[in-house]
Amino acid sequence: MRTILPSWSRRRALNIAHRGARAFAPENTIDAIVKAKRADADMVELDVQLSSDGIPIVFHDDALTTRTDVRARFPERAPWLLSQFTAAEMTSLDAGSGYAAELRRAPRERREPHLQDLTAEERREFISETDLARYESGSVHLPTLRGAIERAKSLDLLVNIEIKNIPRRYPGLARAIVELVHALDMVSRVLVSSFDHAQIGEVLTCDNAFATAVLTSDRLASPAMYVRDLCGAIALHAGCTGDSDSLGLDSLSGSIDSDMIRTLCEAGLLVVAWTENDPVRMRALLEAGVSGIVTDYPNRLARVLSD
Repeated sequence: MRTILPSWSRRRALNIAHRGARAFAPENTIDAIVKAKRADADMVELDVQLSSDGIPIVFHDDALTTRTDVRARFPERAPWLLSQFTAAEMTSLDAGSGYAAELRRAPRERREPHLQDLTAEERREFISETDLARYESGSVHLPTLRGAIERAKSLDLLVNIEIKNIPRRYPGLARAIVELVHALDMVSRVLVSSFDHAQIGEVLTCDNAFATAVLTSDRLASPAMYVRDLCGAIALHAGCTGDSDSLGLDSLSGSIDSDMIRTLCEAGLLVVAWTENDPVRMRALLEAGVSGIVTDYPNRLARVLSD
């Protein structure tokens, strides 16, 4: 029988922490998952790729240079693509110092846009000097998907696994994820999404009990038919900001495509908007009927949801 997440996840909008609560800790790390729980998230969204020895690893970018010390540790291994490294090599890298260095900068000098509007109050509440010292120490590492799911499970968090398959086309990634989620008894608490919609089919071929979502920054013709009937998914994860906005917040009219949202919901599907950090825009999305919002600041969304 098809698993459609816990029943409560359909009765109210989901608060989904983007790459963990990446405003408060290095993204896609165990620390970010812990902060997501503290910031009242319901679910953590994690990006997953495959190491050279076939282990699912939590990391977003194609190259490890963006958020680790891989250049210093392995200077001879350019271009430092994730797919070149074993799980043991990757989980030994420093994944925290870059985040700490960003926070040490003045807000306007930060290169990460999502950290530029971190408020002084949020910093005091969620990022202690002890935290920063830990991030700077080199003791924060990339997690395996197993380790990340185990921690989320211990914190009673749902997990959105995003398969990062393009451009590497990892053979066996979907099956590895399915087998791991089964081994950890988390099928009913995991949603698998991807921009590579063929991967949704791969997951369902392995086990059609999985809840899956179509990720897109484009507008779809006949979205309910595409998501449910063609892809076999239960959700559309639609972009809502900047160049990725397919819901209309940044359109000339500024009006959200509520007809599309309503059509999908009436078809029994979920509509999740990504990635929104502005409480005013969050409220507009919720009023338009979205089923969840992916955010770097789950604390902000929690306040909006509680109003």
